[in-house]
Amino acid sequence: MIMHAEQDIERQSGEQEKSVNVPAKKKSVPEGLWTKCPQCTQVIFSKTLAENLSVCPKCRHHFVIGAKERIGQLIDAGTFNEKFANLTSLDPLRFKGPKSYAEKVTQDQKKTDLKEAVIVGQGEINGVKAAIAVTDSRFIMGSMGSVVGEKITRLVEFAAQKKMPLIIVSGSGGGARMYEGALSLMQMAKTSGALARYNKTSLPFISVLTNPTMGGVMASFASLGDFILAEPKALIGFAGPRVIEQTIRQKLPHNFQTSEFLLEHGLIDCVVERNELKNKISKLLEYCTGTK
Repeated sequence: MIMHAEQDIERQSGEQEKSVNVPAKKKSVPEGLWTKCPQCTQVIFSKTLAENLSVCPKCRHHFVIGAKERIGQLIDAGTFNEKFANLTSLDPLRFKGPKSYAEKVTQDQKKTDLKEAVIVGQGEINGVKAAIAVTDSRFIMGSMGSVVGEKITRLVEFAAQKKMPLIIVSGSGGGARMYEGALSLMQMAKTSGALARYNKTSLPFISVLTNPTMGGVMASFASLGDFILAEPKALIGFAGPRVIEQTIRQKLPHNFQTSEFLLEHGLIDCVVERNELKNKISKLLEYCTGTK
């Protein structure tokens, strides 16, 4: 009897030990905690990347960032005042495709929390007042439709009226917006005309090119700056390199249409790292306006 009782106790204790030793389920890593650099494949803690202005600490790759983030990096905290924020796109051609134009606009409005592909307004850069526009390549590739052209034109006219220096940060992989046809192409002439009038004020216009700046945006306001700055290794041009290679049937240089290539050939004035961009713009503004 005693022997059987001891065996029962040993069996029960063994079962308890087995239940205690069952390994716990592995905890999953929260999404967005790490980011992989597309250039060097380094895995970066997302918080560290944000603190480094979305630049890879290993290879210095400049990640694409949104318009709001860009304004936060360039404009002094608490000084930005957005202008013409309520302008939104219509659908003049009633464009049809896999998605209608109206559906595409609504989709990107939800994705980016923007009403359009550009934010315009005024603020201070190290204490110097300036008008600024920033396009966002996440919104229909930062392409220029009627609203983008109108907002930039209004900002240029506002800067001329208030006698403010002007900064436009371009990031457009889509150029003119095909969904609006000729109405989109007209924005190239409209923004260029506004800048020609602004030029008569002798105030500085600083154009900042980021990855990518292509098509009708590069063929209009983005290339008209008194000073043209660009971030490292940004893709800049009109048609893309693959289109050019297929057209001329020649192999292009490996760094063709990059910031460094364009600097070497005299199309831009300076290649500036993102962490130096605010101070670079500030010094140019101080030099041109005589403010400190």
